[in-house]
Amino acid sequence: MPRAITIENAKRMLRSWTQLRESGSTDREVMGAVASGELIRIRRGWYVDAAAWQGLWNEGRHLLAVVAVHHDSSYAAPPFCFESAAVIHGLPLYRSAPAVVHTLVGDTSHSRARAGAARHALRIAPDDVVEVNGLRCTSVERTVLDLAQRMTPEAAVASADAALRRFAVHEQHQDEARAAAWRDRLLERAAGISTRGIRRARRVIAFADGRAQLPGESVSRLQLHRLGFTGVGLQTHVVGPDGEDYWTDFVFPKARVFGEFDGLGKYLDDETRRAFNGRDPPRGEAEGGRDSWCHRLAHRALGIVTHRLRRTSRGTLGILRHPPLTPDPPFLPRPISEHVGADGSRRE
Repeated sequence: MPRAITIENAKRMLRSWTQLRESGSTDREVMGAVASGELIRIRRGWYVDAAAWQGLWNEGRHLLAVVAVHHDSSYAAPPFCFESAAVIHGLPLYRSAPAVVHTLVGDTSHSRARAGAARHALRIAPDDVVEVNGLRCTSVERTVLDLAQRMTPEAAVASADAALRRFAVHEQHQDEARAAAWRDRLLERAAGISTRGIRRARRVIAFADGRAQLPGESVSRLQLHRLGFTGVGLQTHVVGPDGEDYWTDFVFPKARVFGEFDGLGKYLDDETRRAFNGRDPPRGEAEGGRDSWCHRLAHRALGIVTHRLRRTSRGTLGILRHPPLTPDPPFLPRPISEHVGADGSRRE
């Protein structure tokens, strides 16, 4: 299963052409290793072992490119922005794989792309540039605003949720006052922006909720919203029969249904599969008994698996309401005539 890495991990993983030569490799051997797939060329003069590369999420792969650009800067490295700033801050990109590294050049230059790096002419306030482990980049809040304007709705919501979680969530509890203050602050900033995509960015910020623990949970929440559901409980605390603390991703209380985001990695990682002799484990067993106990409470499980988010949501709507739901409204729509409450009832 892929893993996440830190900036320090990325610095240790990268190997320059000079380092490879000093370790005893000739130019021909380095080129041969790249041609055979043993080494991955991140950018000119920077490499990483293919096995390590294959074990990374897209965020980690892009972080390697960001660090390589930073190392190549002959003078003060320019601040990173957009997706490149996101990976520095550890924000998710949700299935996005940036083709270039994004940096700032100030508002007096022209934007251009060169050698795997895109240089953007943007006006940035001085306090919107921060330093993280030696790398300068846009602040978390500025980065969230930028991503909300340029990325897919799914990726934008995932990054906004992750940023809000850091600011307003402790363990499983969201401080609603801090969350509201965060949204208000970003919405105030967005009010002064008139660039392309800012309307959607405002809707993303207003929709953000830090209780989503994983990008897949954020996207599941977005899909439920698209399908018209309102008032869904997030990260609801349930006490088990022996005093265990359980937290369910989604709860529809009156319908007595809970929903779980189940990334395939939970069931297909090596450790879990070994426990079931290589077979895909039953969902309830992989969850360590939590689901089966909740079933005994007469709750029905609504599994939302990453690559089936849209199809699974439609297929299980009968659990929550009847008749079937109409086609999806637009992303984060303006108020519509009716919604579906968490109990499955219609609300005008």
